Amino acid sequence: MEFPTTRPDPKGVAAALPEWIPKAQRKKKFILFVEDVTVSFDGFKALDGLTLYLTEGELRSVIGPNGAGKTTMMDVVTARARPDSGEVFFTETINLLEKDEVFIAQAGICRKFQKPSVFESLTTRENIELALKAKKTVWSTLRAKLSGEDRDFSDKTLELIRLADQRHKPAGALSHGQKQWLEMGMLLAQKPKLLLLDEPVAGMTPGEIERTGELLLSLEGDHTIVLVEHDMEFVRSVSRIVTVLHQGRVLAEGTMEEVGANEEVVNAYLGGKLEC
Repeated sequence: MEFPTTRPDPKGVAAALPEWIPKAQRKKKFILFVEDVTVSFDGFKALDGLTLYLTEGELRSVIGPNGAGKTTMMDVVTARARPDSGEVFFTETINLLEKDEVFIAQAGICRKFQKPSVFESLTTRENIELALKAKKTVWSTLRAKLSGEDRDFSDKTLELIRLADQRHKPAGALSHGQKQWLEMGMLLAQKPKLLLLDEPVAGMTPGEIERTGELLLSLEGDHTIVLVEHDMEFVRSVSRIVTVLHQGRVLAEGTMEEVGANEEVVNAYLGGKLEC
């Protein structure tokens, strides 16, 4: 299938948005376009005509039962999976289906997996400094000297993720929750436009979950965030708009209260009550 090199004018998309989307959100520019995407694995459709739009600065939660297509959706956006059909654009001009993982990361799309991935032998601060957005080659890394601006940015990032007092501590000695924050800080050091977060609060204590929510809300507006999460209380605390996936398609969208009262959504969760 041939894909266009530029995304068509999205004004018609904004006009067709549901009534519940705030007016302020409607006026923002679209940053991610996932349109009629289908992905099949040995005859099973992990995504079945999925269409999803995100605007700049939005914090969107994507929920759904196991096998709904949440991970596959992120795989498609980051070039870890290629669709059978459909279109995926970042901004109005970057056709993600023509790009590889490295280009997509450099374009400003960063993904965090469920299990934290940090350099445990390095200090917390060294992890942040290593992740700073810059040209990375063997020679440049070995000779690299941080500028004053880089050091200031590193310090601000440590304060943002609340690890400033742990800056000299080996990353391997941090708690699970702190490692999650450190990895988020490493992503932020790359100055991303779009953050894809896969179950960031899994395994955290209640206090760590609360602090993670505060962190994500502080990023809203400056970054577009897609949050895939099973903790419904956490989703309710951070998201204004929730997208529910089921069998590879969008089943419902709206506030947590609205989707929690949707009979189809409740049935998709194996007949159990969707706590909201």
